[in-house]
Amino acid sequence: MAKLLIIDDERAIRNTLREILEYENYEVEDIDNGIEGLELIKKKKFDLVLCDIKMNRMDGMEVLEQALAYSPDLPFIMISGHGTVETAIEASKKGAFDFISKPPDLNRLLITVRNALDRGTLVTETKVLKRKVSKTRDILGSSENICKIKETIERVAPTEARVLITGANGSGKELVARWLHEKSHRADSPLIEVNCAAIPSELIESELFGHEKGSFTSAVKQRIGKFELASGGTLFLDEIGDMSLSAQAKVLRALQEHKITRVGGEKEQEVNVRVIAATNKDLLKEIEAGNFRMDLYHRLNVINIHVPHLTERTEDIPEIALNFLDEICRDYGMPVKKISETAMIALQGLPWTGNVRELHNMIERLIILSDKTITENDVISFANPGGGTNIGAANSNSEQSANGSGTALDYEKFTNFQDYKDYAEREFIKFKLEKNNWNVSKTADDIEIQRSHLYSKIEKFGLKRAAE
Repeated sequence: MAKLLIIDDERAIRNTLREILEYENYEVEDIDNGIEGLELIKKKKFDLVLCDIKMNRMDGMEVLEQALAYSPDLPFIMISGHGTVETAIEASKKGAFDFISKPPDLNRLLITVRNALDRGTLVTETKVLKRKVSKTRDILGSSENICKIKETIERVAPTEARVLITGANGSGKELVARWLHEKSHRADSPLIEVNCAAIPSELIESELFGHEKGSFTSAVKQRIGKFELASGGTLFLDEIGDMSLSAQAKVLRALQEHKITRVGGEKEQEVNVRVIAATNKDLLKEIEAGNFRMDLYHRLNVINIHVPHLTERTEDIPEIALNFLDEICRDYGMPVKKISETAMIALQGLPWTGNVRELHNMIERLIILSDKTITENDVISFANPGGGTNIGAANSNSEQSANGSGTALDYEKFTNFQDYKDYAEREFIKFKLEKNNWNVSKTADDIEIQRSHLYSKIEKFGLKRAAE
């Protein structure tokens, strides 16, 4: 049932409109001034607003402007007893769906309301479809770090500068790359993505540069590489820290000369691509270890954008969680659920080892398993579906420490936040590996990271299976 709001300072008009619309099975609320009307629009979800133009306290045109700034897709029908062509044109320019004179013609009113609601539905469906096709979400959050990232994207996107995006898995590096492309002069050309960690080292060169028929055993036909496919557009090299040294040398040459040669070929192909790279590794440490070329690092790192871990911007969690809540409920075709204040605080207190990706999965799980309002207990119950309760365990440990029993974590041994994060990550991975009997594939699926990444973590932290 569509929900409508009437804003008019004449009681008789409000009553008349309400009777007509409720008879047509619409859910209707009304208010006699624009200021309170705006507050209702911000607090509740309306499908349509009918608003008088001439009112005390706040003019209807001002209500229209402020409401659409808050909710751009909300259909407005403006009504006035002093209707003129100029007024109607002004209302349309400000974003009103239509303009109706007082006293309203019943048939025209109902047709206009129906058409406005239909358009609102189409707009919503189009947005959902576009999101599913493009997979480009908004960068959510208003923390200082996120505002800085958005500002950098606005400045850098229109240029041809190469960008290196750093940050942990699931933090949103791919999203930053997509917006750099969307806001660039290359937006009408393709954005080609390559996950360097997911491609075996012996195949990465063929993936990037293509190959000629017969160049190796399985090369039964010629293949065009990603550099050629992205020509005129953007090439996004995700997890470039996992790329082999031989492939790095060829990428460096492509960046220097804007030419590539297919595997097994001799002819050079000119390419015009903007390269954006991303990694979850510290490339300076990789350079010291001999795993990454310094000259390639400096070629890629013209502009650096670091995407912070979700735990470093917990003030953004409510906005992100509510957005996911609305998005997932609409995709599932169910009424949008609510999150209690205590539940939101509980969400902000979780470790979020999987970053924003984990938060999305958590909200989806809560939507499916919770009632109309998601509570703190729901968050506690479903925080760790693999077994155990993160929050509950943390609280239990705190109580034990306070009572002098159990073993408290000695925070003094950590010299900085990164040391603590490494410790927590090592213990988490060790726990999951032992739980899955050291089945690396199953553990990688369980904690939602690439298997190659998990092998890297095992090597980084020196984890070994206990002798049986």
